[in-house]
Amino acid sequence: MLYSLIDILGTIAFAISGVLVAMEKRLDVFGVFIIAFVTAVGGGTLRDVLIANTPVGWMTQPNYTIIIIVTVVFSILFAGRLKYFRKSLFLFDTIGIGLYTMIGIQKGLDAGLLPIMCIALGTMTACFGGVIRDILCNEIPVIFRREIYATVCILGGGIYFLILQFPVNPDIPYITGIICIIVLRLLAVKFKIALPSIYRK
Repeated sequence: MLYSLIDILGTIAFAISGVLVAMEKRLDVFGVFIIAFVTAVGGGTLRDVLIANTPVGWMTQPNYTIIIIVTVVFSILFAGRLKYFRKSLFLFDTIGIGLYTMIGIQKGLDAGLLPIMCIALGTMTACFGGVIRDILCNEIPVIFRREIYATVCILGGGIYFLILQFPVNPDIPYITGIICIIVLRLLAVKFKIALPSIYRK
């Protein structure tokens, strides 16, 4: 139940972030849907291909497409309100990476992979939908900027596996990992924490 809820919330969060970017670029309705769709399922699609989990999830479970369509319609109807919240994209993107990191990690565990590979899959699931979104919208992907982005996914995944070593309710590592990713990213942006740049003048 918790896994399914996280999956749905992650899909909605990333779809909304895709809609917001597409609206900023003044795309038509079809363009908005495509950007929302690839943002929501892009990372998961790449993950499933890598672990040979094919056909990929959204092709066998139409609920993903339905959720994205409903989210897009809802977002367009309330576009007048959404556009006034300049921090909305950042917020939904942050929530999305927190939720999708845990989903990717669980997929890796189901495939019998080592923890480090599970964390890599979780990070890929969380980040690469946004990478595809930004490339299609002619933006430098957030993951390649100085902002702390993929790093918090890796840290959150590490915290998840650390808590697994203790005799706790199975839901606690999931929830803690998600909260840690979201909080760490919020703190990193608020206090302008970034990885060092190798650029030299």
